[in-house]
Amino acid sequence: MDPGGSEEQELLRRMGIMCAEVCDTTCRVLSEQNTQDEAALRTQLEWCVSVCLESAHVFDRHPGAEQAAGACRTCAKACGEFIAILN
Repeated sequence: MDPGGSEEQELLRRMGIMCAEVCDTTCRVLSEQNTQDEAALRTQLEWCVSVCLESAHVFDRHPGAEQAAGACRTCAKACGEFIAILN
């Protein structure tokens, strides 16, 4: 995407970066910091679900962004499943 593109293109770029960073951070938290309490893990997972679903909804408005929307939904689903395990 052209960094000098439209506002909507900039939103897509930012949401893609945000989804990727949140997913990456959540994976690191889950794999490296096993001493965190359940409340902290739940907060991280809920944040991940929220950001990823918001990103997927933005991608849904744009033809050609189906793969990005799918990747965000996959991450949100995995975090949701982990939350269910905590329950």
